[in-house]
Amino acid sequence: MSVHLVKGEDPILRADALDGLVRELLADDDRSLALEDFSVPGRNETAEAREETIAVALNAARTPPFMTVTRVVLVREFRNLTIDDVDALSRYLDEPLETTHLVFVDGGTTGTARNDKKAIDGLEKRIRTAGAVVAPDSVKPADVLSDSLDRAGLRFTSDAIEAVRAHVGNDAGLLPGIVEILDVVYGDDRELDVDEVVPYLGEAGAIPSWDLTNAIEKGDIAGALAVLQRLLTVTSPTQPKPMHPLQVLGLLHGYYRRLLRLDDPAIASAEQAAAALGGRTSPNAARFRLRQARALGSGGIREAFGHLARADLDLKGKRAIPADVVMEVLVARLARLGARSGSSRGGGRRSRRSA
Repeated sequence: MSVHLVKGEDPILRADALDGLVRELLADDDRSLALEDFSVPGRNETAEAREETIAVALNAARTPPFMTVTRVVLVREFRNLTIDDVDALSRYLDEPLETTHLVFVDGGTTGTARNDKKAIDGLEKRIRTAGAVVAPDSVKPADVLSDSLDRAGLRFTSDAIEAVRAHVGNDAGLLPGIVEILDVVYGDDRELDVDEVVPYLGEAGAIPSWDLTNAIEKGDIAGALAVLQRLLTVTSPTQPKPMHPLQVLGLLHGYYRRLLRLDDPAIASAEQAAAALGGRTSPNAARFRLRQARALGSGGIREAFGHLARADLDLKGKRAIPADVVMEVLVARLARLGARSGSSRGGGRRSRRSA
């Protein structure tokens, strides 16, 4: 008997890790006979539906295999479990059936009840103690792309690598599929340039929200508008829904609010800047943010908040302007403000955590 937890934020990479684990556990057993697959219903489902799912899964775990050596029981949407579910599963783990492999798969949303979260964390700790937490080998896009290319026997030029990474953004799970398609099209032992790769990239992946403030800081109006469009429209495995205009507005408001907190002549060092930001930002990141505040100045920050306030009212119906147009005008104005202030000449590379 064994118990496992398959983790991973990217659902595609997590599914790949799960598939590898299931193949290992099944060995030569017939998948159709040995594998039982369940998904824990979410909080929008009835308690009876969740209780029934857990009861059937536990019954499968307690049932000896039929015409196979082992039985593998998958329980998906691990975070949807409640404290009662965890109690029932823990009692099974106290006296497990030796022929069963119980596999939990991360996913779902932990409820607001503190006891539910505590119980789930306790079950995960118990599984970790058994040394049976499984995760993708690589999660960073650069590493996933490198591993996928190595397996396929393909090579990309630097321009092709940049194009692919820009296209997938945060969605590293899209990369193995892209490389597999290119392997089918071109075969192995090839170096592919950007023109050979781009036609097969498919849908774009989600990008980090800090790309928007990066472009605004540089005064890159066209680049900032392109990022905005992607944030408002792209869906992907890691971002099931595009960002709402009010979410983007909140992101920008938070960015300029941090600059406002640094608009104080008494703040003269990176350490003081970090303290002014609440101590949750590293001094290096705070130093860069301080330079941005100095470049914009009190007048520039005041003007930025004026643009944000007008956009907020327009999004809430003051004027009959489509929300995407409101945001495009706002982002163009902020990027123009960044270009005029010369804030992009502050130097240094901004920390991702500071966005």
